[in-house]
Amino acid sequence: MTNPSYDVVAIGNAIVDILAQADDAFIESIGVPKGSMQLMFSPEEADALYAKMGPGREVSGGSAANTVAGIAALGGKAAFIGQVADDQLGTVFAHDIRAAGVHFDTSVRPGQPTSARCLIFVTPDGQRTMNTFLGASQFLPASALDEQLIANGAILYLEGYLWDPEEPRAAMRKAIEIARAAGRKVAFTLSDVFCISRHGDDFRKLIEDGLIDILFANEAELLALCAHEEFEAAVQHIHGKVPLLVVTRSEKGAMALQGDERVEVPAEPISALVDTTGAGDMFAAGFLHGQAQGKGLKESLQLGAICAAEIIQHYGARAEKDLKALAAAKIG
Repeated sequence: MTNPSYDVVAIGNAIVDILAQADDAFIESIGVPKGSMQLMFSPEEADALYAKMGPGREVSGGSAANTVAGIAALGGKAAFIGQVADDQLGTVFAHDIRAAGVHFDTSVRPGQPTSARCLIFVTPDGQRTMNTFLGASQFLPASALDEQLIANGAILYLEGYLWDPEEPRAAMRKAIEIARAAGRKVAFTLSDVFCISRHGDDFRKLIEDGLIDILFANEAELLALCAHEEFEAAVQHIHGKVPLLVVTRSEKGAMALQGDERVEVPAEPISALVDTTGAGDMFAAGFLHGQAQGKGLKESLQLGAICAAEIIQHYGARAEKDLKALAAAKIG
């Protein structure tokens, strides 16, 4: 097995986020569960909801794309595979992720549909309610995979959000085969409780088949995956089925379980909770960067907590402060 050229190669939705503030009454009026992610299935539906938004701002996003942008900000080497259309939003996404220091060269998809966008409403408590039109990103074909790139990544990172459409689901299965054949690790994030409600059987089979080396979940996602109502019962249910389980628990911090080693860290203190968009993505960035650099579980968790704390104190899912400097100041 050759030394990897990249710390992490991620596959995910290539999305431009459009963020705006909203109150609870507005969230109720559009009929979306607060704090959730729902899919929109036509550009007309996305346009209609966009017309109801207050002043917003565009920020390149996508769960796995946010994670690799965070890894690059920490000084790691990362690459991203995702599909955009040949349009303005696609150009914005490609520019932003490359400017963040992430390798990205997936070919654009000509014609319709347009590039993906996520309309995000942020309530005063910092919760984000996401409405996503997957557009071109849901047509990522297996033929678009750069097999050499995947084989050259120490860790292949996959997002559960991309499991919805058939084409990228097949692409991710192929990517898992490529990574495992090259002796690389496969990390998977469950992404959202609603992803589990749609694809829980698939996710559980990936785990049962031993195809996942690192599993990321928040507390609600872990409970949904394991069909348990109690956290410790869910932890014990999954223990032994994945080599490394990482669970974020909001203000209660985070934990990692690997074999007989269990480590927990508190959440990093913050001055104000502004927007939780990308918190889990950035936590994964810190943790994966720590693992790629050979750090232990505790330091990797601490890196994740530092990154998550930075991201929830401003709008958007990309870091505004120097993550590398923050990490050095806090843990050396």
